[in-house]
Amino acid sequence: MSTTTAVAPLTTADAETLVTAARAAAEAAGVAVSVTVLDAGGHLLAFRRDDRAVLISGETSTRKAYTALQLDAPTADLVDLVKPDGPFHSLPTALDRPLLFIAGGIPVHRDGRLIGALGIGGGAPEQDHSFATAALAQLG
Repeated sequence: MSTTTAVAPLTTADAETLVTAARAAAEAAGVAVSVTVLDAGGHLLAFRRDDRAVLISGETSTRKAYTALQLDAPTADLVDLVKPDGPFHSLPTALDRPLLFIAGGIPVHRDGRLIGALGIGGGAPEQDHSFATAALAQLG
């Protein structure tokens, strides 16, 4: 007999923790960013664009979070897979979905289960990825 243990979903309090931590990491680096947090169903839990962040960062942070969620992988790990010679080179254009293969999106897990995703936009891709991982570390 198998039993399924419920995993607590990503809450709005969790989302606020992620947004606050990501913004603090970005601010410490002098970078203005947008931060998006999605739940496991891809629904927006939290969003924040710094006043000085470039406008497109709002869209890129959301698309990075969505991509990380759908593929259950950091977007930084997917960049090479969609290059012209990569195994998934057609994926960005094959689906009518807002996928974006630029570092800065990471899935969020609890007890080994995918419960949401975090996306950061506004800095260089490597910076966005580091802000996301720093934020995730604060979630505990």
